[in-house]
This record gives sequence, structure tokens and C-alpha cells, in this order.
Amino acid sequence: MNIESIRKLFQQVRAGKVSPDDAVQQLRHLPFEDLGFAKVDHHRALRVGMPEVIFGERKTPAQVAAIFKRLAKHGNNVLATRATKEQFAAVKKIAHGAKYEKAARAIVLHRDRKLYGKGVIAIVSAGTSDIPVAEEAVVTAELMGNEVERIYDVGVAGIHRLLAQKKALSRARAIIVCAGMEGALPSVVGGLVGAPVIAVPTSVGYGAAFQGLAALLGMMNSCASNVSVVNIDNGFGAGYVASIINRL
Repeated sequence: MNIESIRKLFQQVRAGKVSPDDAVQQLRHLPFEDLGFAKVDHHRALRVGMPEVIFGERKTPAQVAAIFKRLAKHGNNVLATRATKEQFAAVKKIAHGAKYEKAARAIVLHRDRKLYGKGVIAIVSAGTSDIPVAEEAVVTAELMGNEVERIYDVGVAGIHRLLAQKKALSRARAIIVCAGMEGALPSVVGGLVGAPVIAVPTSVGYGAAFQGLAALLGMMNSCASNVSVVNIDNGFGAGYVASIINRL
């Protein structure tokens, strides 16, 4: 339940369309609801502007569906990351309108399509292999009410591809850059723009890339002062932070 839905509920009570008892019934699960295996945080949208997000990895389809159902009941957008098709099969039985974003491995229920961001978030991938992580950032940023522009396959091995996108980069209010291998792209992007750059190391690369560790260390040692770094393959975290920046 978010600020707008609570305000609407109060207005319905004042107009006599909803009884005080019914309003109490709708609010009684705030701030959280205990399902036994999970404590669903219904207050999070009020505190931070985004409902609780379900991390699907290692949860059963039944657990994901149960949490999803409780979050959807309050009328919010709902997101489950690192989700499987089996989890989606369970969710779509109880949540009409839910969609499975295959590239992002995410289950999305998009109800509130209002734009809360003040500008565009550009989401950049170094290579095609980095797109799944970039797409997780895309669905997160879009669900949080942002206009998103994708700029894919512009890694430093062909720097002219990136320079051709300078106009698109310059109009972005926040930029997410997903890269594996040596992780050099965020530093290059950071040197071209005045916006915050959120670097996402991906687990893409041959053996000495160490499943993203080489990219992570390279990004943390970036000489571009406007670059910050999230964890390996954490497209969700990057999309979330960029959304907060874009609301300021």
C-alpha cells in the first residue's frame, strides 16, 4: 500500500463509501504480515517509495506465489527477481496481469504506470552477453516509474559504438553501465558525462575474469569520480539506486 492508495482510502471513508471498520480491515496488516516462512513488509512503499521486492532464488513456486499474492492485494506494482518459469506458473494463477520478463528473469505486475522520475535513465551494456543483467535494471527502473533508454553492445573494444551514443548519454539523469571482462566501460562513460554512473560488474568473461570479480575490482578502482559500484550481476540494485537519484 502506497501513499496514494492510503489517501484514496481516507477519502472514501470521508465520503461514506467505505466504513471505518472496512478501512481498519484493509490497514490491519500494516506494517507487515507474517506468513510463517516470510514476513511481508507492506509498509515499505510508504517508507522508501517502492514496495518490497521478492528475491526468487531458492524460494519454492508456492512461496513466491504466496508472497506475490499478499503484495498484489494492496494494489501496488509487484516485482520478483531471479525468478523461474515454474515460479511464474504459480504466480499467474493468483495474479491476473502478471508477466514473465524472460531476459531479466523477473515476474512483473505493473499497475501504477505514473512517471515519478524527473528525467531519463540510460541503461548501457558493454556486450550482448551483459543484456540479461541490464534488463533486470530496466524492469526495476520502469516499475519504479522511470523513462528508460537502452544503449546496448557499446563496449570499449569498439569505442566508436559508444561515442555514437554520446547525445543519448548526455541527456540521461542517471546512467547504469553493465560490463564484464575487465569492466572498463563505466570509467569511459563516466569521463563523457556529468551524471551519476552506476557500474554493474557482470559474471561474463573467460577464466581470469573470475566470474565478475575482475570487473568488480576494476570498477571499484575507476578513475572517473562520478562512478559508484553495485555487486556482481546486481541489475536490480542498480535500477533501484538510479530510480532514487532520478526522483530527487
